[in-house]
Amino acid sequence: MSEREYWSNVAKRPGMYIGRTTLTGLEAYLDGYHHHSVRHGGPGLDGWREWLVARRGRDCNHTWQGQVRHLALPEGWESWDLPADQEQHVIKVLFALLDEFLSEREADTRLHAPQPMNDQ
Repeated sequence: MSEREYWSNVAKRPGMYIGRTTLTGLEAYLDGYHHHSVRHGGPGLDGWREWLVARRGRDCNHTWQGQVRHLALPEGWESWDLPADQEQHVIKVLFALLDEFLSEREADTRLHAPQPMNDQ
């Protein structure tokens, strides 16, 4: 199963993975995934924050969580504790952005993968 497939499954049924579905719970799950992956030699979410900043077109001092909020709520937000409707919107945008990031990374990996030699 690819990373995109895995996260697509999480997006469809996040409660199955984290229990009560909250934005902070999903953010913690993503952070845990990243650290586990890196610890075991995988790419985790390397480049995720930078990709979000490039997508947004500007930087600030927020972590990737804040960058996702900026993209999902361009008008801004009052508090890190979002109202339920905004939280659900940010979750939806988070998974869409994550899928796009992973799609681009997969394409880049395929583009730079060693090509098999043709035996003739």
